[in-house]
Amino acid sequence: MVVAVHGEEPGASAPDATPPLVVDGTKEADVFGWGQTIVVRGTVTQGVMAFGGDVVVEGIVEGDVATIGGSVVQRDGAQIGGDVFVIGGSYKRGMSAGGRNPASTTVMFTGYGPELRNIMRNPASLLAPQWSIAYLGSRVLAVLFWFIASLMLTAVTPGAVSRAILRLQLTNVRVGLIGFVGSIVMTFGVVAGLSVLPTVIAALVGLVALILLLLAYLFGRVAIQAATGQWLQRKVLGEKYRSESIALLAGTIFWAALLSLPYIWPFVGAGLLVASLGLALTARYRVGWKRS
Repeated sequence: MVVAVHGEEPGASAPDATPPLVVDGTKEADVFGWGQTIVVRGTVTQGVMAFGGDVVVEGIVEGDVATIGGSVVQRDGAQIGGDVFVIGGSYKRGMSAGGRNPASTTVMFTGYGPELRNIMRNPASLLAPQWSIAYLGSRVLAVLFWFIASLMLTAVTPGAVSRAILRLQLTNVRVGLIGFVGSIVMTFGVVAGLSVLPTVIAALVGLVALILLLLAYLFGRVAIQAATGQWLQRKVLGEKYRSESIALLAGTIFWAALLSLPYIWPFVGAGLLVASLGLALTARYRVGWKRS
Protein backbone atom coordinates (compact mmCIF):
# COMPACT_ATOMS: atom_id res chain seq x y z
CA MET A 1 0.00 0.00 0.00
CA VAL A 2 1.29 3.43 -0.94
CA VAL A 3 0.18 6.60 0.84
CA ALA A 4 1.60 9.81 -0.62
CA VAL A 5 0.94 13.27 0.74
CA HIS A 6 2.21 16.11 -1.42
CA GLY A 7 3.04 19.45 0.12
CA GLU A 8 5.27 22.17 -1.22
CA GLU A 9 7.49 20.95 -4.03
CA PRO A 10 10.89 20.02 -2.61
CA GLY A 11 13.73 22.19 -3.73
CA ALA A 12 17.21 21.13 -4.72
CA SER A 13 19.33 20.06 -1.77
CA ALA A 14 22.91 21.12 -1.38
CA PRO A 15 25.59 18.42 -1.76
CA ASP A 16 26.37 16.55 1.46
CA ALA A 17 29.53 17.78 3.15
CA THR A 18 29.45 14.86 5.62
CA PRO A 19 30.72 11.52 4.31
CA PRO A 20 28.00 8.85 4.08
CA LEU A 21 27.61 6.07 6.62
CA VAL A 22 28.37 2.88 4.67
CA VAL A 23 27.10 -0.44 6.03
CA ASP A 24 28.99 -3.48 4.73
CA GLY A 25 28.64 -7.08 5.81
CA THR A 26 25.83 -8.05 8.20
CA LYS A 27 24.46 -5.65 10.81
CA GLU A 28 22.20 -7.32 13.38
CA ALA A 29 20.80 -4.10 14.83
CA ASP A 30 19.05 -0.92 13.82
CA VAL A 31 21.11 1.61 11.89
CA PHE A 32 20.70 5.34 12.56
CA GLY A 33 22.27 8.29 10.81
CA TRP A 34 22.13 11.92 11.90
CA GLY A 35 22.91 14.55 9.27
CA GLN A 36 24.40 12.08 6.81
CA THR A 37 23.37 9.68 4.07
CA ILE A 38 23.24 5.95 4.89
CA VAL A 39 24.37 3.52 2.20
CA VAL A 40 23.49 -0.14 2.86
CA ARG A 41 25.68 -2.42 0.77
CA GLY A 42 25.43 -5.48 3.00
CA THR A 43 22.55 -6.82 5.09
CA VAL A 44 20.71 -5.10 7.94
CA THR A 45 18.50 -7.49 9.89
CA GLN A 46 16.59 -4.68 11.62
CA GLY A 47 15.65 -1.22 10.32
CA VAL A 48 17.37 1.88 8.96
CA MET A 49 16.54 5.47 9.96
CA ALA A 50 18.17 8.68 8.69
CA PHE A 51 17.61 12.17 10.09
CA GLY A 52 18.52 14.86 7.55
CA GLY A 53 19.95 12.44 5.00
CA ASP A 54 19.07 9.88 2.35
CA VAL A 55 18.92 6.11 2.70
CA VAL A 56 20.43 4.30 -0.28
CA VAL A 57 19.78 0.54 -0.22
CA GLU A 58 22.10 -1.45 -2.45
CA GLY A 59 21.91 -4.66 -0.41
CA ILE A 60 19.21 -6.02 1.92
CA VAL A 61 17.23 -4.38 4.72
CA GLU A 62 14.95 -6.88 6.41
CA GLY A 63 13.09 -4.28 8.50
CA ASP A 64 11.66 -0.81 7.91
CA VAL A 65 13.42 2.06 6.17
CA ALA A 66 12.63 5.66 7.14
CA THR A 67 14.03 9.12 6.64
CA ILE A 68 13.14 12.67 7.67
CA GLY A 69 14.50 15.36 5.37
CA GLY A 70 15.77 12.92 2.76
CA SER A 71 14.81 10.28 0.22
CA VAL A 72 14.89 6.48 0.11
CA VAL A 73 16.63 5.01 -2.92
CA GLN A 74 16.32 1.28 -3.63
CA ARG A 75 18.91 0.25 -6.21
CA ASP A 76 18.55 -2.54 -8.75
CA GLY A 77 18.72 -5.91 -7.00
CA ALA A 78 18.25 -4.40 -3.52
CA GLN A 79 15.58 -5.65 -1.12
CA ILE A 80 13.51 -3.92 1.60
CA GLY A 81 11.46 -6.28 3.71
CA GLY A 82 9.47 -3.80 5.79
CA ASP A 83 7.70 -0.49 5.40
CA VAL A 84 9.12 2.67 3.84
CA PHE A 85 8.46 6.05 5.50
CA VAL A 86 9.67 9.23 3.81
CA ILE A 87 9.05 12.75 5.16
CA GLY A 88 10.36 15.58 3.01
CA GLY A 89 11.63 13.47 0.12
CA SER A 90 10.65 10.65 -2.21
CA TYR A 91 10.95 6.90 -2.66
CA LYS A 92 12.95 5.94 -5.75
CA ARG A 93 12.96 2.30 -6.79
CA GLY A 94 15.10 0.74 -9.50
CA MET A 95 13.45 -1.08 -12.37
CA SER A 96 14.94 -4.42 -11.30
CA ALA A 97 14.86 -3.83 -7.55
CA GLY A 98 13.85 -6.74 -5.35
CA GLY A 99 10.20 -7.34 -4.53
CA ARG A 100 8.51 -5.88 -1.47
CA ASN A 101 6.28 -7.67 0.98
CA PRO A 102 2.66 -7.25 -0.26
CA ALA A 103 1.64 -6.31 3.29
CA SER A 104 4.27 -3.56 3.53
CA THR A 105 3.35 0.11 3.38
CA THR A 106 4.98 3.09 1.69
CA VAL A 107 4.18 6.48 3.20
CA MET A 108 5.57 9.68 1.66
CA PHE A 109 5.23 13.37 2.45
CA THR A 110 7.12 15.14 -0.30
CA GLY A 111 7.00 18.76 0.88
CA TYR A 112 9.53 21.00 2.63
CA GLY A 113 12.48 18.69 2.02
CA PRO A 114 15.31 21.27 2.27
CA GLU A 115 13.76 22.85 5.38
CA LEU A 116 13.42 19.49 7.15
CA ARG A 117 16.94 18.50 6.14
CA ASN A 118 18.35 21.73 7.56
CA ILE A 119 16.38 21.32 10.80
CA MET A 120 17.54 17.73 11.27
CA ARG A 121 21.16 18.73 10.65
CA ASN A 122 20.99 21.90 12.72
CA PRO A 123 18.26 21.58 15.39
CA ALA A 124 19.38 24.87 16.95
CA SER A 125 17.91 26.65 13.92
CA LEU A 126 14.47 26.06 15.46
CA LEU A 127 15.42 28.42 18.27
CA ALA A 128 16.48 31.15 15.83
CA PRO A 129 14.23 30.91 12.74
CA GLN A 130 15.40 32.49 9.52
CA TRP A 131 13.54 35.68 8.67
CA SER A 132 12.19 35.29 5.15
CA ILE A 133 9.08 36.03 3.13
CA ALA A 134 7.81 32.50 3.78
CA TYR A 135 8.37 32.82 7.53
CA LEU A 136 6.65 36.21 7.67
CA GLY A 137 3.77 34.75 5.69
CA SER A 138 3.43 31.92 8.21
CA ARG A 139 3.34 34.49 11.05
CA VAL A 140 0.58 36.44 9.27
CA LEU A 141 -1.40 33.22 8.80
CA ALA A 142 -0.92 32.41 12.49
CA VAL A 143 -2.31 35.83 13.47
CA LEU A 144 -5.27 35.33 11.13
CA PHE A 145 -5.99 31.84 12.48
CA TRP A 146 -5.88 32.85 16.15
CA PHE A 147 -7.90 36.01 15.54
CA ILE A 148 -10.67 34.04 13.81
CA ALA A 149 -10.52 31.34 16.53
CA SER A 150 -10.78 34.05 19.20
CA LEU A 151 -13.79 35.64 17.52
CA MET A 152 -15.56 32.29 17.19
CA LEU A 153 -14.83 31.11 20.73
CA THR A 154 -15.84 34.40 22.36
CA ALA A 155 -19.06 34.35 20.32
CA VAL A 156 -19.91 30.74 21.27
CA THR A 157 -18.87 30.83 24.95
CA PRO A 158 -18.68 34.49 26.01
CA GLY A 159 -19.37 33.70 29.66
CA ALA A 160 -16.57 31.13 29.99
CA VAL A 161 -14.04 33.42 28.30
CA SER A 162 -15.08 36.38 30.47
CA ARG A 163 -14.70 34.34 33.66
CA ALA A 164 -11.29 33.13 32.49
CA ILE A 165 -10.17 36.71 31.83
CA LEU A 166 -11.34 37.73 35.31
CA ARG A 167 -9.46 34.81 36.89
CA LEU A 168 -6.32 35.93 35.09
CA GLN A 169 -6.72 39.46 36.41
CA LEU A 170 -7.47 38.44 40.00
CA THR A 171 -5.60 35.17 40.59
CA ASN A 172 -2.97 34.83 37.86
CA VAL A 173 -0.34 33.31 40.18
CA ARG A 174 -2.71 30.61 41.43
CA VAL A 175 -3.84 29.81 37.90
CA GLY A 176 -0.21 29.42 36.85
CA LEU A 177 0.60 27.13 39.79
CA ILE A 178 -2.44 24.94 39.11
CA GLY A 179 -1.47 24.71 35.44
CA PHE A 180 2.13 23.79 36.32
CA VAL A 181 1.07 21.05 38.73
CA GLY A 182 -1.54 19.82 36.26
CA SER A 183 1.00 19.59 33.44
CA ILE A 184 3.37 17.54 35.61
CA VAL A 185 0.60 15.19 36.76
CA MET A 186 -0.69 14.76 33.20
CA THR A 187 2.80 14.07 31.81
CA PHE A 188 3.71 11.45 34.41
CA GLY A 189 0.22 9.96 34.31
CA VAL A 190 0.27 9.48 30.55
CA VAL A 191 3.81 8.06 30.60
CA ALA A 192 2.88 5.64 33.38
CA GLY A 193 -0.30 4.66 31.54
CA LEU A 194 1.59 3.96 28.32
CA SER A 195 4.02 1.68 30.15
CA VAL A 196 1.47 -0.20 32.31
CA LEU A 197 -1.81 -0.38 30.42
CA PRO A 198 -2.50 -2.65 27.43
CA THR A 199 -1.48 -1.19 24.08
CA VAL A 200 -4.98 -0.35 22.85
CA ILE A 201 -6.08 1.26 26.12
CA ALA A 202 -2.77 3.10 26.47
CA ALA A 203 -3.11 4.51 22.96
CA LEU A 204 -6.66 5.63 23.76
CA VAL A 205 -5.52 7.30 26.99
CA GLY A 206 -2.72 9.11 25.16
CA LEU A 207 -5.09 10.29 22.44
CA VAL A 208 -7.64 11.59 24.95
CA ALA A 209 -4.90 13.41 26.88
CA LEU A 210 -3.64 15.02 23.68
CA ILE A 211 -7.13 16.16 22.68
CA LEU A 212 -7.78 17.61 26.14
CA LEU A 213 -4.43 19.42 26.04
CA LEU A 214 -5.19 20.92 22.61
CA LEU A 215 -8.64 22.06 23.72
CA ALA A 216 -7.20 23.56 26.91
CA TYR A 217 -4.55 25.40 24.90
CA LEU A 218 -7.15 26.75 22.48
CA PHE A 219 -9.42 28.00 25.26
CA GLY A 220 -6.62 29.33 27.42
CA ARG A 221 -4.77 31.12 24.66
CA VAL A 222 -7.93 32.87 23.49
CA ALA A 223 -8.61 34.05 27.05
CA ILE A 224 -4.99 35.20 27.48
CA GLN A 225 -5.06 37.05 24.16
CA ALA A 226 -8.33 38.75 25.10
CA ALA A 227 -7.00 39.78 28.52
CA THR A 228 -3.78 41.08 26.95
CA GLY A 229 -5.72 43.02 24.32
CA GLN A 230 -7.91 44.64 26.98
CA TRP A 231 -4.81 45.64 28.96
CA LEU A 232 -3.20 47.14 25.83
CA GLN A 233 -6.39 49.08 25.07
CA ARG A 234 -6.46 50.55 28.57
CA LYS A 235 -2.84 51.66 28.20
CA VAL A 236 -3.03 53.05 24.66
CA LEU A 237 -6.60 53.88 23.61
CA GLY A 238 -9.24 56.08 25.12
CA GLU A 239 -12.51 54.74 26.48
CA LYS A 240 -14.57 55.58 23.39
CA TYR A 241 -12.17 53.84 20.99
CA ARG A 242 -12.18 50.49 22.75
CA SER A 243 -13.87 47.43 21.26
CA GLU A 244 -13.77 43.68 21.78
CA SER A 245 -12.56 43.00 18.22
CA ILE A 246 -9.67 45.44 18.51
CA ALA A 247 -8.71 43.91 21.85
CA LEU A 248 -8.67 40.40 20.38
CA LEU A 249 -6.61 41.54 17.39
CA ALA A 250 -4.12 43.43 19.57
CA GLY A 251 -3.70 40.48 21.92
CA THR A 252 -3.28 38.06 19.01
CA ILE A 253 -0.58 40.20 17.38
CA PHE A 254 1.20 40.67 20.72
CA TRP A 255 1.52 36.95 21.44
CA ALA A 256 2.31 36.05 17.83
CA ALA A 257 5.17 38.56 17.98
CA LEU A 258 6.49 37.06 21.23
CA LEU A 259 6.32 33.57 19.75
CA SER A 260 8.47 34.79 16.83
CA LEU A 261 11.38 35.99 18.94
CA PRO A 262 14.55 33.88 18.54
CA TYR A 263 15.54 31.73 21.55
CA ILE A 264 12.64 33.15 23.60
CA TRP A 265 9.65 31.58 21.86
CA PRO A 266 10.00 28.10 23.50
CA PHE A 267 9.68 29.65 26.97
CA VAL A 268 6.76 31.82 25.82
CA GLY A 269 5.03 28.78 24.34
CA ALA A 270 5.58 26.75 27.51
CA GLY A 271 4.20 29.58 29.63
CA LEU A 272 1.13 29.86 27.41
CA LEU A 273 0.55 26.11 27.65
CA VAL A 274 0.86 26.03 31.46
CA ALA A 275 -1.39 29.08 31.92
CA SER A 276 -3.94 27.67 29.46
CA LEU A 277 -4.05 24.37 31.32
CA GLY A 278 -4.52 26.25 34.59
CA LEU A 279 -7.45 28.19 33.13
CA ALA A 280 -9.04 25.00 31.81
CA LEU A 281 -8.64 23.20 35.15
CA THR A 282 -10.23 26.10 37.05
CA ALA A 283 -13.01 26.73 34.52
CA ARG A 284 -15.75 25.50 36.88
CA TYR A 285 -14.64 27.66 39.82
CA ARG A 286 -16.51 30.84 40.61
CA VAL A 287 -14.43 33.98 40.75
CA GLY A 288 -14.40 34.61 44.47
CA TRP A 289 -10.74 34.37 45.30
CA LYS A 290 -8.78 37.24 46.67
CA ARG A 291 -6.37 39.10 44.45
CA SER A 292 -2.99 37.34 44.25
